[in-house]
Amino acid sequence: MKQLWFAISVFAGSLFVSNIASAQDSSEAMLQQMNGASQSLSYELAYINITKQGIESLRYRHAIYNNQLLSQLLQMDGPRREVLLRGNEISYFEPGLEPFTLNGDHIVDALPSIIFSDIKQLSQYYNFISVGRTRVADRPCEVIRIVSRDGLRFSYIVWIDESSKLPLRVDLLDRDGETLEQFRVISFTVGDQVSTAMASLAQLTLPPLLKLPATDKVNFSWQASWLPQGFKEVSRSRRTLPSLTEPVESRLYSDGLFSFSVNISSAAAGAAVSEQFLRQGRRTIHTETRNNTDITVVGELPPSTAKRVANSITLNGRKS
Repeated sequence: MKQLWFAISVFAGSLFVSNIASAQDSSEAMLQQMNGASQSLSYELAYINITKQGIESLRYRHAIYNNQLLSQLLQMDGPRREVLLRGNEISYFEPGLEPFTLNGDHIVDALPSIIFSDIKQLSQYYNFISVGRTRVADRPCEVIRIVSRDGLRFSYIVWIDESSKLPLRVDLLDRDGETLEQFRVISFTVGDQVSTAMASLAQLTLPPLLKLPATDKVNFSWQASWLPQGFKEVSRSRRTLPSLTEPVESRLYSDGLFSFSVNISSAAAGAAVSEQFLRQGRRTIHTETRNNTDITVVGELPPSTAKRVANSITLNGRKS
């Protein structure tokens, strides 16, 4: 009898694990479809971004015209601010500033990063959980929650249009479930009419390409002995700021969805050991002073995680 109950328990447990894995795979597939639709369809989104600082109204257009990628992001209220993408060049137009162009493959300003992330890569560090179905902008949507497996970073909830697979709402949540930011589509259009409306951008003369100065390869003798799983260093720099006499050394880290930097500089003479933080929406600034050194972590991390990163910094002198 005990052997029978044991066999039944093992069988039931295997079914439970199998169902969880199947649900994860289904949600991952839906997110990959969203990613593909966002980058291949011709569409226009009228949407709002809601943050602690207020509400912003924007329009985003995306099209493939004559095998060339075209995108436009336009601020709908107040002074006209516009970002254009053509091929792999992104041009910025803003009142009071000289227009300029940078290299890039997609517009990141005012759009949720999950739209352009590598979903397969994220699946190593995040769980994709189906929450059910609901309506957004009078469209039926699949709802998926994206939660880190270590619980040490923010999470997303994504509403995906069942027909077009485009994201119609994206909420960024902190670890307590409080909404930090919300991307919400009010209306949208999909089809060739969007490509036609954007055709003129293909012939537009864009501002000159801004060439960023080459950065010398730098070596630091400090390092982070702990990072949340999946975060990797993507760049580093040493630069001098106008208000400082000595350069600031920085490392930028990303897991493909969120990013943060660690910045090291000399503290003022006689500075006492201290620690403080500020959180503004998705961004946390955590600063601590020790061994006559200021350590500042800035980025998309919960305060407790930023503090743990700062505490893990090992200092062995900072000259290369």
